[in-house]
Amino acid sequence: FSLRFTLSMLHKSAYVVYWSVLSLAKTMALLLQPFMSLKKLGRVFCTQISAQSSSRLTHTINLPSQLGQPVQIVAVPGLSDSDFRNAIESSLFKHWLKNIQTETGMLSNGATSLKQVLIQGVDMFGKRVGFLKFRADVIDKETGNKVPGIVFARGPAVAVLILLESEGKTYAVLTEQVRVPVGRLILELPAGMLDDDKGDFVGTAVREVEEEIGISLNVNDMVDLTAFLDPSTGCRVFPSPGGCDEEISLFLYRGHVGKEIITQLQGKETGLREHGELIKVHVVPYDKLWHMTADAKALMAIALYEMAKRGGLMPPPRSSSAEFSCH
Repeated sequence: FSLRFTLSMLHKSAYVVYWSVLSLAKTMALLLQPFMSLKKLGRVFCTQISAQSSSRLTHTINLPSQLGQPVQIVAVPGLSDSDFRNAIESSLFKHWLKNIQTETGMLSNGATSLKQVLIQGVDMFGKRVGFLKFRADVIDKETGNKVPGIVFARGPAVAVLILLESEGKTYAVLTEQVRVPVGRLILELPAGMLDDDKGDFVGTAVREVEEEIGISLNVNDMVDLTAFLDPSTGCRVFPSPGGCDEEISLFLYRGHVGKEIITQLQGKETGLREHGELIKVHVVPYDKLWHMTADAKALMAIALYEMAKRGGLMPPPRSSSAEFSCH
């Protein structure tokens, strides 16, 4: 009897242990399920990243200034084939490659080398590349270190300092625009980007004035202020060379107008509304311009104009009142 009782108790104990272990196993399975899902998700994610990395778009170019050292052009994952192709073939990228190989370019003396360019972003303006973002791996040969190389490319642009003399006083014409990158309304010179790579700077300047101010200027009355710079500068100004390739040609227009033209321009609303340009015209006394605007283009134009006058470089103003029209 004692033996049967003992076996019976052992059987019951084993039964209890079995169901306890089974219950614990089920509980652990429920607790571990999210982690198993994450592990599975991680495998899928890694597979997708690998697939993207393996299909990354690449292109190789050879530069005359560093023969035998091909440059890899690489697209970030997710950049489309068309955007990658547009970037490589754009005038912005070609202009940058040309600049780095000029007589004063960063590759000219052999102290640095270009290893790779990573195309990070492309903004199309219709059928042309308007903005291009990339990172260039430029190596200082002496130290072997990378030179900071993040580039926001937007290309050449123009701006015009318009000075109108009326009843013995000189006025400057500015535009007020919403500038989203700085989050502010800015008083600035009429300006614009070159729409193509033909290099028609003065023509673009005249066209921008007509679009933004609503006045027509004679091309022959325009004075290229940046032409007074030393030729080694490229006769352009660079407002933000630490991160942007933008190079600006600054022009001057001087004219004589009646007081009614000054009144007509003040507060005028202009711009290509269909392109999102919401522009208001402001006319300010020229002698107060330097402290009424934070626009670098205006301040650079003032400096060039005043220094050129001081150096006797300015041509005499043409009598252009008959060629000035406001609409």
